[in-house]
Amino acid sequence: MSNKTKKQKTVTELLEEVMIPKEEHPYNLPANWCWVKFDASVISLSNRNKQLKQKEYKEAGRYPVVDQGQKRISGYTDNKDLVITEDLPVVIFGDHTRNIKWVDFDFVQGADGTKILKPKEFFYPKFLYYLLCVINLPDKGYSRHFKFLRESPLTLPPLNEQKRIADKVERLLNKIDEAKQLIDEARGTFELRREAILEKAFRGNLTAKWREDNTSIENANVLLENIIEKKRSSHIKINTNNIKNIEKSEMPFTLPNGWIWIKLGELAYYVTSGSRDWSKYYSDAGAYFIRTQDINTNKLVLDNVAYMELPEKVEGKRSLIEKNDLLTTITGANVGKCARVDFEISEAYVSQSVALTKLVDPRLSKYLHYSLISPVGGGGELKERAYGIGRPVLSLEDVKNIKIPLAPFDEQKEIINKIEQLLEKEDNSILLINLEKELNQMKNSILSKAFRGELSTNDPKEESAIELLKEVLQNK
Repeated sequence: MSNKTKKQKTVTELLEEVMIPKEEHPYNLPANWCWVKFDASVISLSNRNKQLKQKEYKEAGRYPVVDQGQKRISGYTDNKDLVITEDLPVVIFGDHTRNIKWVDFDFVQGADGTKILKPKEFFYPKFLYYLLCVINLPDKGYSRHFKFLRESPLTLPPLNEQKRIADKVERLLNKIDEAKQLIDEARGTFELRREAILEKAFRGNLTAKWREDNTSIENANVLLENIIEKKRSSHIKINTNNIKNIEKSEMPFTLPNGWIWIKLGELAYYVTSGSRDWSKYYSDAGAYFIRTQDINTNKLVLDNVAYMELPEKVEGKRSLIEKNDLLTTITGANVGKCARVDFEISEAYVSQSVALTKLVDPRLSKYLHYSLISPVGGGGELKERAYGIGRPVLSLEDVKNIKIPLAPFDEQKEIINKIEQLLEKEDNSILLINLEKELNQMKNSILSKAFRGELSTNDPKEESAIELLKEVLQNK
């Protein structure tokens, strides 16, 4: 029986498999560059059977674990059978998070959704890493991120040009990172001062003199009794009725006269979070869908908000947001952040990673927000209650049971005034945020110019990237 010889593909056929037709080019490139297909240029080395499960992560160990989380290293393990030592360096892509990481050290592949990518010989690895960083991935559909990446065209310069671009980008981005570090240090100093102000506020120190001059104010117990009565007479479905009172032995410290320790849930009709399966309702317009990244500065910011179109009778509409609601992140890297809805908001809902606290008396909203970001008013306890390595979590019961130092209502107003007067003098965070935005814009500009051939590194006399492709493909 004779063996049939497999027909060998011509160079032209091989190039057609890799290159993108001219009519599909997103924009013009330098003459010696070309556009190539992702799947023909990048190999995925991921192995689901060799991914370390998140529950197996350790705080210390022999080998770092790299997954799709924000941190470069998400945990450690001693499992040497899973260690990846070959084919380095690689690029790690988080299919759920869209995070992209450069890894040039032995590591263990972390939880599901982590993609390990290795370029073919005609790509300089560091160049590919920066190239993937600049692709504008969609802000929706967890399972679609990698699909979108695979469908993205890639720019291919000559190999020496790739190296020059990677080196120049790295130098420029390092300078930006140094500037960001200075901003972080300045912000850290401000954060320490702000925490000191908030600690004094909720220990009663800021209003000690005020109390001396206002001895006839009502005890905070009167405020609590009014809230309890409103809850009793309300037709709203309540999930905060079974919260246990704080025993004297559980009180973190002694409060001023007239103050009482209560739990956040006692002041709320309910604490809830968004539905788990709403990602299928993502849309380009419609109701706001509030996620953890929208409140990671302890303030609700709608700059990059997601949208959704909900069916008429969908379950979970109790997570509708209104002015004076409190929002707390309960999963992810920003766990324990708390924002107050301080403006009238159109139709908006929280995601499953955000807890919504619906207060009985909305007048308490600003006081409680300051309390929940104070290290002694509830913010410290939120951090302590978070658990898990790599992905901390708070339950809704945790949020309900956060201990709050409740001042009489009139004193609350004075506390807010004092806090805002002091923070106005201290607060240079807006300036820092604007500087950081400018640096991010500069970073995006550098990356954009790099992959359009506008960094003044290209040598038009160098051999075309097409010749590089031919050489590699022929050798294969």
